[in-house]
Amino acid sequence: MAELPQDWLAAGRDRAGTPRGGQLGTRARLRTVVGLGGLVLLVLGAILLPWLGGLDQTNVDYSARFIAPGVAHPFGTDANGNDLLLRSFAGLRVSLLVAALCAVVSTVLGALFGALSGALGGWPDRLLMRLVDTVNAVPHLLLGIVIVALFRGNLWAVVASIALTHWTSVARIVRAEVLALRERPFIDAAISGGSSRIRVLRRHLLPAIVGQAAISAVLLLPHAVWHETALSFLGLGLPPHLASIGNILTDARQAVLLGSWWVVVFPALLLVLTTLATSGIAAGWRDRLVPRRRSELAL
Repeated sequence: MAELPQDWLAAGRDRAGTPRGGQLGTRARLRTVVGLGGLVLLVLGAILLPWLGGLDQTNVDYSARFIAPGVAHPFGTDANGNDLLLRSFAGLRVSLLVAALCAVVSTVLGALFGALSGALGGWPDRLLMRLVDTVNAVPHLLLGIVIVALFRGNLWAVVASIALTHWTSVARIVRAEVLALRERPFIDAAISGGSSRIRVLRRHLLPAIVGQAAISAVLLLPHAVWHETALSFLGLGLPPHLASIGNILTDARQAVLLGSWWVVVFPALLLVLTTLATSGIAAGWRDRLVPRRRSELAL
């Protein structure tokens, strides 16, 4: 039988229109670098710009209300005469802080539930998955509104309302990963050697799902930002003195009717840029940390 060429698999992938592994790796690095660079710039702007610009949100200057974007005020001014560039980045700082707390809590909670469900199996697995189905059956925004309404104006109530409604997706992803890992030979060897399920979970399964958990946390970050914005826009989120993006957009509803479009456009643009940056990081990490999915699609 004639020998197959050494690059027969690469040639087959090229005929199928699938990029080679090197190209996939380059794209993953490019996505990660661009996304990480954009997110770093946004975070630095959120930390430094309000401080360097001397933003004082308690100051009211009605003579400077609704000035259109220009050299002096690149984003224009708002209803109180504050520079919208500084106030938007100050709001992004608050929104990112809340979103980061929500993403971490949701990821830890979902990873624990998913890992326990997949590792234990049997009736614990069925019980935990029914709990996940129950949480998913309730509209997230409605449940979040109920939680926030009970503790209105409380920062931790906003964090809890988002974290307790978004851990289920992480739990499903981690459970699927654990179920796949359970079939690997090194897990069978550990169990045959007398290791308990809890020991296998702690020593082998949890370290193996760190990559998936990290990707889930990054993907939850923009989702939590939008969720916090929605709650604040409805008047149920953060206190008014905390200039989150949602509070800024709430104050801008009347300004749009007066023709001051920039009061809405620029804060919303920061939200979109944050989402694109974190999505790029997550896509790059997924291609680099989970190569099995990429190779299966290529085949």
